[in-house]
Amino acid sequence: MATRKDKVDVVTIGVGWTGGIIAAELSKAGYNVVGLERGEDRSTSDFQMIHDEYRYDIRHELMQDASKETISFRNNPDELALPMRRLGSFLPGTGVGGAGVHWNGQTWRFLPYDLQIKSMTDEKYGDKLGSEYTLQDWGITYEELEPYFYKFEEVAGISGEDNPMGAPRSNDYPTPPMKSTPILDMFKEATKNMGLHPIQMPSANLSENYENPDGETIAQCQYCGFCERFGCEYGAKSSPNVTVIPTAKKSGNFELRTHSDVVEIIQEGGKATGVRYIDTLSGEEFIQPADVVVLTSYVLNNTRLLLQSNIGRPYNYETGEGVIGKNYCYQILPGAAGFFEERKFNTFMGAGSLGATVDDYNGDNFDHSDLDFIHGGSISITQTGRRPIASNLTPSGTPAWGLEFKKQTLKYHNRTLNVVSQGASIPHRNNYMDLDPTYKDQYGNPLLRLTYDFTDQDRNLHKYITGICKDIMSEMGADIIEEAVMDEHYDIVPYQTTHNTGGVIMGGDSETSAVNNYLQMWDSESLFVVGASAFAHNGGYNPTGTVGALAYRAAEGIQQYLDNGGGQLVKNKSKSRLT
Repeated sequence: MATRKDKVDVVTIGVGWTGGIIAAELSKAGYNVVGLERGEDRSTSDFQMIHDEYRYDIRHELMQDASKETISFRNNPDELALPMRRLGSFLPGTGVGGAGVHWNGQTWRFLPYDLQIKSMTDEKYGDKLGSEYTLQDWGITYEELEPYFYKFEEVAGISGEDNPMGAPRSNDYPTPPMKSTPILDMFKEATKNMGLHPIQMPSANLSENYENPDGETIAQCQYCGFCERFGCEYGAKSSPNVTVIPTAKKSGNFELRTHSDVVEIIQEGGKATGVRYIDTLSGEEFIQPADVVVLTSYVLNNTRLLLQSNIGRPYNYETGEGVIGKNYCYQILPGAAGFFEERKFNTFMGAGSLGATVDDYNGDNFDHSDLDFIHGGSISITQTGRRPIASNLTPSGTPAWGLEFKKQTLKYHNRTLNVVSQGASIPHRNNYMDLDPTYKDQYGNPLLRLTYDFTDQDRNLHKYITGICKDIMSEMGADIIEEAVMDEHYDIVPYQTTHNTGGVIMGGDSETSAVNNYLQMWDSESLFVVGASAFAHNGGYNPTGTVGALAYRAAEGIQQYLDNGGGQLVKNKSKSRLT
């Protein structure tokens, strides 16, 4: 028998960037907010002296434990999905702060083209991809979202500089760009020689001490090289733990409950009225009623909880009907490695967002008329701190072990650079999420099943952008250049990025989207689903900046909903499903 808690105004499911933003904004406005987090509490003091590559990079101590919760996977609908007993391709976080604890801090704004990708592509090129690709606009324009981008950057103190090929800005970055280095200068010089427009990468590793509008302080980056997969003991990497969560706690209107694993969103009369969760320490079951439920978990769990709670219409890949689980996207990673015989670099030094980027081949910044793909990707060189266990780069043909392997590893460890791209991922009808009919979790609930594989669009984009990366590396003077190779099928085992998107996508029509542009569900007006799950496709950048912007807009919408006594915040364009 579940114990029923006192009703609150707002309950969030997950306390990372999105849950922290919702909690901070609504608690400041005087609403009572409960944040449910299935992992443990964390603060800057918990990250002291954890420069342990094996513990955090290899053994993934800050990540989701796949022995307790995982997904099943297959490449196409005709295959049997199998449960993943160790996550590799992507690494969802757990605990207070979520993936915002162990991210690198690379903070971008998606391009105006991204938000209206279907209409802009069709207007300029016609239907280049065909009906198998479920491309659609996001139901919002860049001009509408731009103030929320800056709100996130201002709270996080993002360091950066103007990008002539990026999204237009109404305000400068809150702090100046990070320092450059000889490696970044080589990239900038080479790309300028090619007529491109390099900039210092926008960064949540701050270039100087900063106090945000809520009075939270973020320290200056120490360039220690331990950002990705690590918490920052200096408090110099903007994370929910040093920004929005402390703000929520100071309001006096926020309660954080850790070790609280939500297993059901309760729906009554077409509205979400609360959640059912299990205390993972005691095993006790609780119900938390609320006027508004905000699903602020990771992409995969956002989709799974809706399917598990029978909220929304599950996507059917055969008919194309339904929306929950639709448009799962990932990222494509074109690039080129360069090996230098005479030059050495201090690649062991760095920071998560220490890098330089060109956007000349991102979005629709170049003509696609004669190309067999749309979109593109940002092209960057980063100096994130090359760690010895996981970094053994050698030219092709080098044995994978033994004396020659050791010799080449020692020679090229500080003589290898990588120019890489984050290529956009365009949705395909066969790439989606649903509930697994066979495998279950520790509570007896179905695992989430992921069906995903590369498409012709992916392969064509990868080949083209890899060629550009090779040209840049050649201009940088590498003696040996090796192009990135895309496998015939997506492999979920080796790490790629933790930039999963889709499943609860936004739009202006309930027939083709799950949430409106405030991330309010069409099928449950008191339920908001916040995160990269709302992305209708994945762009050529890290997603966090766009996630942050959408979270601040959602917070504004939730306050309007509460202040005005409910109702849909956006008019539904669907003629067949009026809400």
